[in-house]
Amino acid sequence: MIVRQFVNWIRTAPAGERAEATRALARAWLISDLSRDDRLAAEGALLMQLDDPSPLVRQAMAEAFARSTEAPAAIVQALSTDQPSVALPVLEYSPLLIDADLVDIVATGNCEVQCAVARRIALPASVCAAIAEVGCAAAALELIENPYAALAPFSWDRIVERHGHLAAIREALLVLDDLPAATRAALVAKLAETLSQFVIARNWLSTDRAERIATEARDRSTVNIAARSRGEDMQGLVRHLRATSQLTAGLILRALLSGNLELFNTALAELSEMPQARVAALLHDRGGASLHALLRRAGFPESTFAAFQIALEACHEHGFADTQDGAARLRRRMVERVLTHCETDRDATEPLLILLRRFATESAREEARLFCDELVAEEAIAPLYDDLIAA
Repeated sequence: MIVRQFVNWIRTAPAGERAEATRALARAWLISDLSRDDRLAAEGALLMQLDDPSPLVRQAMAEAFARSTEAPAAIVQALSTDQPSVALPVLEYSPLLIDADLVDIVATGNCEVQCAVARRIALPASVCAAIAEVGCAAAALELIENPYAALAPFSWDRIVERHGHLAAIREALLVLDDLPAATRAALVAKLAETLSQFVIARNWLSTDRAERIATEARDRSTVNIAARSRGEDMQGLVRHLRATSQLTAGLILRALLSGNLELFNTALAELSEMPQARVAALLHDRGGASLHALLRRAGFPESTFAAFQIALEACHEHGFADTQDGAARLRRRMVERVLTHCETDRDATEPLLILLRRFATESAREEARLFCDELVAEEAIAPLYDDLIAA
């Protein structure tokens, strides 16, 4: 009887009143103890309201049913494909939408719709992959900031590839502690490319110089990222570097001169396609023949063999720092030792000498900065000691 009266009244009622009445009927369907016949009649009336010309009516239904597991599935499905003002609550909260529904909605919906899906709790990897592949930048940002999103490594990489040039995306990604090292390196490469193109477009630097500076900055950051990586994360980073043609002799020499033996070992294992344990054993063999054979198999030019050998000997003699910062900075004494040897080596090429001279300059400047920082720190502490002595 009540549903029949509702249907008769709804035909002539104003839109606002229809919306409130529809909201009340939806709540009654969820929480009231209706008979089977009344429940079927109420569901039929609500299904009829899906065709109401006013979005206020459908929005009222969406808000009532959005979070419920008991809502009529057909109504929720219809609401999820309605205009954004109606669909958003259902897309963000409804537990009745399956993964395939969400993937299809992401593929066909606008940015507002994609953002709503990206905010869902317990978002599965398949839906995350869809947003990473076709979602707008705002949806990607929502996905990054969603702690319940199950992003696979390739989804992180796809977001970086598509939106890594945007500052908001970079900032949101770089603060994540569990971001894969490979993704972090891809993000740094994207930033270096963006900055390089910016200064070239402004005619602040020539193309060659801007690209060289960007490459050196990218390599420094890569070694820094590697210093914080271990095990599978390191292997993933090295595979990414090889796939993107960044695993060069210059980068690997920088890693060795920074004392990062794990990156050096993993890189050689990747390039030589040998087990990492076997590579480590060969590198600990102080004979040069084993190292040269390994470098040759990895595809390095013979002109770099002496530099790698001297750097590895110095690394074994002086050890390497276990701290993250210590394993990310070029070591001045090691660089100067390798440079001195290569300057007297007739097989050393000019590009190698240029690279080593840049390393020497970089390490000297870094050492000077650290020295000045220590002086400032001592200057700040000195008054405290004077006060203690006076007391």
